[in-house]
Amino acid sequence: MSFLLSTKHFFSCCLTFFLVVIILMTFSLSHAATETTVPKVSEFTLENGLKLLVKEDHRTPVVVTQVWYRVGSSYEHDGITGISHILEHMMFKGTDNHPAGEFSRIIAENGGRENAFTGRDYTAYFQQLEQSRLAVSFELEADRMRHLHLLEEEFGKEREVVMEERRMRTDDKPHAKLYEHFMAVAHSNGGYKNPIIGWPDDIKNWRVADLNDWYGQWYAPNNAIVVVVGDVKPDEVLALAKKYFGPLKPGTLPEVKSRAEVAQLGERRLKIRLPAKLPFLVMGYKVPSLNSVSKNEQWEPYALEVLAGVLDGGNSARLASHLVRGKQLAVSAGAGYTMYDRLPTLFLFEGIPAEGESVATLEKAILAEIEQLQKQPITSDELGRIKAQVLANTIYQRDSVFYQAMQLGTLETVGLGW
Repeated sequence: MSFLLSTKHFFSCCLTFFLVVIILMTFSLSHAATETTVPKVSEFTLENGLKLLVKEDHRTPVVVTQVWYRVGSSYEHDGITGISHILEHMMFKGTDNHPAGEFSRIIAENGGRENAFTGRDYTAYFQQLEQSRLAVSFELEADRMRHLHLLEEEFGKEREVVMEERRMRTDDKPHAKLYEHFMAVAHSNGGYKNPIIGWPDDIKNWRVADLNDWYGQWYAPNNAIVVVVGDVKPDEVLALAKKYFGPLKPGTLPEVKSRAEVAQLGERRLKIRLPAKLPFLVMGYKVPSLNSVSKNEQWEPYALEVLAGVLDGGNSARLASHLVRGKQLAVSAGAGYTMYDRLPTLFLFEGIPAEGESVATLEKAILAEIEQLQKQPITSDELGRIKAQVLANTIYQRDSVFYQAMQLGTLETVGLGW
């Protein structure tokens, strides 16, 4: 059966190849909102290549600092998967000036909070502090940007932490396990094939030397974006950045080679059996991200984003109203898409069949919803509702200084620019 979709229809314009993964689990266990203003963002680049973005938000006397590195799991190769994530853990394990545990202690003493996260396209570290304590954040982040100590004893302990994290978040959770296998089947050779946390065998075989190499390659000021949002003045932030980050020497960055996914020649289907109470279906289409779409087709990711809202934008969205409440074929049904990936990505569908219904029946119903979108455009009322939701969400997100910084950092690290 061919699921190549015609480019003549709105929904199918981007969804080039159909990909299905099924997990069959055993039963053993307003107008004001549309107002837009130019964001007060100041951009600087230090002599060593570090980029600094400062966005003023004077509503509260707080400041968020985020340091983003252009490296994540999509940069990794076989044998070292998960190394970006373990390095994120090790970044809290000390330098010459600040032994293990000191970083977090100092931030806490200054009334702040801090953490970090690793994604497919980036690794980022953040602190939120009272605005006068910005120098504390800069001093600590600059220190570990180039002077990290990777000690064997600390590494051994942290590797055990990651192995336990993997067991709890992936191995013991059928849905997480499903998605891991799903991504591995969806991508033959692209950067999104491997899990962010790493494959179990790679985790067991990590060495301190591997981390030192990875840290030396990617953790340099000319591969970093420092984002500051809050009750600050750009010229004062720049002066602090020059003081703390300015003396750091740039690195020689590896060439980021193309890892374009090979053309998919047909449907891919996988059935998995795991101990869980309910069957679960995941389907995906290969689609472009905003960063990977051609210049003539830059409207497509925005159309896909709106389309995700049409299908899964609350109780009135099509999948919930048609398949869950209407036909009562599913306990849950949803769709999702993010246009801010660095590489081409997936438009996803998922669902849990209702009692007495099969996975095959749910799959057929989702395909019918897709076919309906191909044959008949959505109504103006429906489109208006989704556009209002998108606008409202965008406005509400501006209430968070942290999320404002997240937007800037994400856009910069995936190559779109803020």
